[in-house]
Amino acid sequence: MVGLRKNSALREGWVIFLVLFILWGGLLFYFPWASLLAIVAFAFTIYFFRDPERLAPGDATLAVAAADGRIVAVEEMEEPEVLKMRMKRVSIFLSVLDVHVNRAPVGGRITASEERKGSYLDARDPRSSEKNAARLWVIEGDLATVAVRQITGAIARRIVPWSRVGDTLRRGEKFGMIRFGSRTEIYLPMDAEILVKEGDKVKAGETPVARLKGNTR
Repeated sequence: MVGLRKNSALREGWVIFLVLFILWGGLLFYFPWASLLAIVAFAFTIYFFRDPERLAPGDATLAVAAADGRIVAVEEMEEPEVLKMRMKRVSIFLSVLDVHVNRAPVGGRITASEERKGSYLDARDPRSSEKNAARLWVIEGDLATVAVRQITGAIARRIVPWSRVGDTLRRGEKFGMIRFGSRTEIYLPMDAEILVKEGDKVKAGETPVARLKGNTR
């Protein structure tokens, strides 16, 4: 079915759509006026699970945003889980109004995909990076090895992986999504030139966030 293919946000929302449709039918029969609330909820859910096409910039040295949203931090720190080296981290906060499909910042092979159990703090809280449930991806590309951490939030409770270790992704290709408000972090090599700043709005797969210098691990 068109729109419900594998690696589709709409495909992930079909159970919610079904529940809201049944709820609408019940309310329409017993409480017609209240059925309008179910229609509003249904419309918002379709909006949330939208999955627009994206086109990565032609310059292969550019790493692109892994998520839609607003840049909340650009800093240097150690990636503590897999790469365990000092890197530049770009953190993106996704509100419930943003597209929640995550895309590869660089093209390359997935060498790690590790889930972490945790809490569900507000994704705008810096502590969410260390405490919240998350999944870390490592992508080994031609110019650099980068990591992407998908982080749950107070509302977002499910990270949906569409790829696995060994898969090869194109730059800007979809690899998963997070349901409802959340946070996505990109770990880049120390010699990468960061092209965004705190407060900037970015689009996954399209907005350049860094220029890469060469292959670094």
